[in-house]
Amino acid sequence: MNIFTITIFVSILVYIGIGNYAGRKVKNLDDYVVAGRNGSTLMIVGTLVASFLSTNTFLAESGMAYGVNAGGWILLPPIAYAGYVYGAVFFGRYLRRSRALTVAEFFGRRFNDHRVRLVAAATVIVGIGCYLVAVTQGAALILSELAGLEYRSALLIVWFSYTSFTLYSGSRGVVITDTLMFLLFASVTLFALFSILDTHDGWMTALGGLANLEAKPDLLEWYGQLGPDKEWQSPADFLVWYLIVAFAWSFVTAISPWQSSRYLLAKNEHVVLRSACLAAICVISIQTLLYVGAAVVNLSNPDIVPFEKVMIWASTNLMPPLLGALVLAGVVAAALSSATTFLSIVGFNLSNDILGRSKDASQSALGYSRLMMFATSIIALIVSLSFEPQIFWLTYFAGTLFASAWGPVALMSIWSSRITAPAAMWGIIAGFFGNVIPKLLSLAGVVDWPVYLNPILIGAAFSLVTVLTVSRFTQVTDEERDYRESLFVAPRDDVDPRKIAGTLRIAYLTGGFGLLSAALLMSLFVLPYRELKGESVIGGWFSIEAVFAYGWALVFAVCTYLLIYGARRSYVRRLKQ
Repeated sequence: MNIFTITIFVSILVYIGIGNYAGRKVKNLDDYVVAGRNGSTLMIVGTLVASFLSTNTFLAESGMAYGVNAGGWILLPPIAYAGYVYGAVFFGRYLRRSRALTVAEFFGRRFNDHRVRLVAAATVIVGIGCYLVAVTQGAALILSELAGLEYRSALLIVWFSYTSFTLYSGSRGVVITDTLMFLLFASVTLFALFSILDTHDGWMTALGGLANLEAKPDLLEWYGQLGPDKEWQSPADFLVWYLIVAFAWSFVTAISPWQSSRYLLAKNEHVVLRSACLAAICVISIQTLLYVGAAVVNLSNPDIVPFEKVMIWASTNLMPPLLGALVLAGVVAAALSSATTFLSIVGFNLSNDILGRSKDASQSALGYSRLMMFATSIIALIVSLSFEPQIFWLTYFAGTLFASAWGPVALMSIWSSRITAPAAMWGIIAGFFGNVIPKLLSLAGVVDWPVYLNPILIGAAFSLVTVLTVSRFTQVTDEERDYRESLFVAPRDDVDPRKIAGTLRIAYLTGGFGLLSAALLMSLFVLPYRELKGESVIGGWFSIEAVFAYGWALVFAVCTYLLIYGARRSYVRRLKQ
């Protein structure tokens, strides 16, 4: 065994030990499913970030920054992560207010219809189940390559690792281990970037080298490398693709079950709002550091194939052994943290919403939930072993599924007084199949959808049209109307001057982060790169790259406004009454 393998296995054993220790405090179904609703801001941020970032970020997206488009990945505004904030303000805190155990249960209560709950839970099991298989296979590939294990053996180790502590401790163990994993890969990502830059005499020297990189001449342009054999044919193609995907992923961060369900674990609504802002800041910071580091690796080796191995190669060849080992342990942690969240969500939906024992909070119900969790894990193992790794395609299939299936219904369940139970049910179904069928046709090579007809948009359009149409011909019941109105009553404990002040401080911090990010992008990337190309530095302040950099300030200014709006609407007004 080498230092890389030893470090990964030690970290896995630590997670198993901590998770099982946390399981000793699980006394009832509330503890198991929503961690006793006692999550602090740090813990909710940790589980939000850890469940979102996985092998797709550390391998696939870093590989894209290394091999195809570093400039766009670094520079374009983080529209997707504004979803954390508007999701928390317009959906997440009302979800927590419902006191449901799962998001599917919330939909069932909101529309007073068990069919809506069943349909929502079924989409969770299919969509999140695919994602669980993808991260399981991704972690197994990493482990097999580093430890020299046969792939199936590595997959069994990965499966046993996340199952062992998720099964026993449920959400209580998941949120603790997620937070530890988040702290690990956030810190090692920063140190890894410093190490890579130090190898190439700092950022400015590295920027000069990348600007003159013959192997990939347009890597730092905002549109990246274009051409018939590339992902995008023109700058406009890339920009349209980016905007569609960014807005779709903003719905994912806003309402997807593996993100919004984290708010059910929060101690109070201010934790929901604060953690949403901090999660947005943390996710985009970690991703940008990874993209910069991956791009700079080109100066040492521009020929890594496949591109997805760039951070593995950098960890084993450019960094000090211990740091490289910790980075790889962080990559595995990112995969395991997502797997634990996905397994727990699928298991909870199966036991709580599909097969049902949720009204009984006794030890019997707790044991039943653990049994369903184990059954879910076994199915995930069998599926993972049944075919060769398909990480990209599974992620592509499942990642934005909920933007289409749940987006319109989730937001309208709070903000529309006209949406009915049948409309919600058929809207979820229409959005699900409106996304899945076009994706399957595309993957099968039957249809090559133009960029403006992305399956995400098709599904969302089907869902919205279905909701509006069905609502027009059905009636909202008194029970639905009363339940929705009850959601607009903020808990008395959250109408607290100190809590409000703390939330507003996070809002201002968010706006400050946007301004700082724009300033750093202009001073460290846009203007120096323009000078290296021999173009006017003064003109750089008005270039399209500058507009993208300013977009960071705009995105986080909007987030700041939304948080202040949410705090004043629900808490400050009641404080003055």
